[in-house]
Amino acid sequence: MGGRAPGRDTVAEAAGTSPWHLQRSFTRLFGVSPREYAVARRVGKLKRELRSATRLAEVGYEAGYGSPSRLYDESKGTLGMTPGAYRKGGVDQEIRYGIAKTAIGFVLVARTARGVCRVSIGDQPEALESGLTREFPRAAATRDDRALADEMSAVLSILASDHPRLSIPLDVLATAFQRRVWNALQRIPRGETRTYAEVAASIGAPRAARAVARACATNPVALVIPCHRVVPAAGGTGGYRWGRDRKERLLDAERAAATE
Repeated sequence: MGGRAPGRDTVAEAAGTSPWHLQRSFTRLFGVSPREYAVARRVGKLKRELRSATRLAEVGYEAGYGSPSRLYDESKGTLGMTPGAYRKGGVDQEIRYGIAKTAIGFVLVARTARGVCRVSIGDQPEALESGLTREFPRAAATRDDRALADEMSAVLSILASDHPRLSIPLDVLATAFQRRVWNALQRIPRGETRTYAEVAASIGAPRAARAVARACATNPVALVIPCHRVVPAAGGTGGYRWGRDRKERLLDAERAAATE
C-alpha cells in the first residue's frame, strides 16, 4: 500500500515504549534516526518504481511521499537529479570526465554540474570509461581532461606527499547511513587507519561494523572518501574495490609521508 509511513509516536506506541527510548535505541542499533531510515527506504523504493511506472505522482504515492512537491524536494538531494531525469536513466544529465595515469594505475574523475560524481581506479582507461557508462547509462558523458584539471589535481594530491586539497563539491547518491560512514572516513588522518568496528562506534552504531564495510565497498569516489583507510580488526589491509595491492600501496605511501 502507498501513503505516508506512521510517525515516531505511533511506532513507539505500537512497540510499547516511549518516543524518546525508540529514537535512542533505533539510532544506537542502526546508526541513523527513524526518520533518516524512513527517508532512505522511500528513496530506495522510489528508484525501483521509477524504472517501470508511467506517472510520477503515482510512483511518489506508492513510495510513501504524500505529494508531488515532497517527492521532488526530498528526493532531489538523494537521487542527485530530479525524479524525472532519474527515471530516464540520467538522459538529460551532462557528465564530463578526465583520466590521468598515476603510480597506482589510471584514475578517472567525473563530475556533473553539481560536483564530482565518480572517482575510479583501474589498469586501462577503456575499462574506467565502461564503468562510468554502466553507472550512468543514458547520461551524456564526454571526456574533457582540461575541464577536469582542477578536480583531477585535487584528487591526485591525495597521492602526493603534500597535504591533499579536497575543497571540491561532490554529487553522489547515498543513504543517510552511507553519508555518516563516508563523513567519518574523511575525518581519518592521513597515515592512520581505523577498523570497521571503530568507524561504526565513531558514528554511534557500534553493532554496525558489517554495514560500515558495505558502505566502504559502495563508495563511488575513491581517494576523496578514503575507504582505503579502513582495515579489518584481525589484521592486514583487507579488501578494496580497486584492488588489494593498490590499497596496500596507498597506505604505505601515506604512512611514509606522515613520518616525513
